[in-house]
Amino acid sequence: MSNKKVIIVGGVAGGASTAARLRRLDENAEILLIEKGEHVSFANCGLPYYVGDVISNREDLLVQSAENMQKRFNLDVRIKTEAVSIDRDKKELTLKNLETDETYRESYDYIVLSPGSKPIMPPIPGLDKANNVFALKTISDSDKIKDYLKNNNAKKAVVVGGGFIGIEIAENLKEKGLDVYLVEMLPQVLPNLDFEMASIVEEHLEEKGIKLILGDALKEVGEDGKTLILNSNTEIKTDMIVMSVGVVPESKFALDANLEAGVKNSIKVDEYMQTSDPSIYAVGDAVEVEENVNTEPAVIPLAGPANRQGRGVANNIYGDTDKVKSTLGTSVIKVFELTAASTGANEKQLKELNKNYRTVHIHPFNQVKYYPGANKMSLKLLFDPEDGTIYGAQAVGKTGVEKRIDVIATAIKGRLSVYTLKELDLCYAPPYSSAKDPVNMLGFVAENIVNNLVKSIDANDFISMDIDEKNILVIDVRDKNAAEENGIIEGALNIPVNEVRDRLSEIPKDKKIVVYCDQGLNSYLVSRILLQNNYEVYNLDGGYQSYKYAKRKLESK
Repeated sequence: MSNKKVIIVGGVAGGASTAARLRRLDENAEILLIEKGEHVSFANCGLPYYVGDVISNREDLLVQSAENMQKRFNLDVRIKTEAVSIDRDKKELTLKNLETDETYRESYDYIVLSPGSKPIMPPIPGLDKANNVFALKTISDSDKIKDYLKNNNAKKAVVVGGGFIGIEIAENLKEKGLDVYLVEMLPQVLPNLDFEMASIVEEHLEEKGIKLILGDALKEVGEDGKTLILNSNTEIKTDMIVMSVGVVPESKFALDANLEAGVKNSIKVDEYMQTSDPSIYAVGDAVEVEENVNTEPAVIPLAGPANRQGRGVANNIYGDTDKVKSTLGTSVIKVFELTAASTGANEKQLKELNKNYRTVHIHPFNQVKYYPGANKMSLKLLFDPEDGTIYGAQAVGKTGVEKRIDVIATAIKGRLSVYTLKELDLCYAPPYSSAKDPVNMLGFVAENIVNNLVKSIDANDFISMDIDEKNILVIDVRDKNAAEENGIIEGALNIPVNEVRDRLSEIPKDKKIVVYCDQGLNSYLVSRILLQNNYEVYNLDGGYQSYKYAKRKLESK
């Protein structure tokens, strides 16, 4: 095996994973790891929790120090060093020591680009002049926020952006005792979720004291740096501002070398993470990937894909054919006492792709109800009604949420269908699940739709219907006490599930019948009864629980 010289530009997830894998494959390779910051490998996903003192020891964020990586993997690690330019013809990289301003050139056999991304700072009047504006991408960013909190007695914060980092930093600032506003330009938080699932998260944020302002955006920052004016002309006084409106690829260095660009000014790579130059690979936040469900190019800045890409690139440099480009975008977030997770495509994406799809909502317990600590969660499955192909899934709840999404992510990667979900042999014991796991239940319900055993109607579609009593009858099949305690749909007729067969005479056959219960199970039973008695009947998907969150969201618009 001939010695190779590989220069890795950028550390953290993708770069550090590449370096470690390269050394394991070749003890004799010359490996340079270049990082313009002072930390070569740190846990950027933990930064909000360091700000909130959940992680109290700063050193715990350092996955590997430069010194330790050098010793353990026999690397040439150069921190505070910037890659300036690439001479692709001579296969030389110009580097700059940021402490001494010295520039010099290094030859290479291969370059692996892992430049990451940078926070978006929109050109908002007054934003660049305020000294109380922060982003959160690096350890030094978190240091600045903590120092500001310590030295300025901040009592109030405005977080701009309702994505992952925005929600996490809002939670941690609130837990530190600050009065927190969360401003999001979109009509919902967490755009990876569909709006009725996001509504569950929003309700919880408000319960925890976060002041949500949705469908509005920051327009101007006053001269004092503490007066914010939104597009709606709403004025908010604050002590500090945290901008979390997204990130953009740090791709300028690569594109200046005339490497082919991907979507959103990312670095275009093939399925082996190779750029348009066969000697240069790229990984992480700065590259274009394919979303596994729709095979459309996208930029997905997540740590999991970056780590896998780094390992794959090292394999490919040594002659393997490791295809690592596609990703499902599987993600999870803690929101105070809730967990929200998703994988694959959501409804917005499927509509843009003109996919024929159906949805299933269920609200099962995370474990058997009789075991202490049981709590409900909400799961949503998106699938092809013709063949049962799984497109995506979302879940929100207190416990066991990420487990179910991980199972479905595996099913999508393995090209399994809804038929297989019902057959999965999953762990069961009362403290952990039920004999019919929620994932199995999703498969059961979806299979019924694919096999035409039930007609279902989505809560969003139901709410938008013009319900004329002459044409449609809505029946609540819960017992009377449950209906009164939990809320009912206006105009619904209450016929408990156990009384339906005896009260068929009260249900006219010249109307469309929509039945619902709390979660959708008992109403499915009623749907089967009515269908076999020649009624045109629709089961409200997800029952009153889904209806409640969908209606809450629509009314907030």
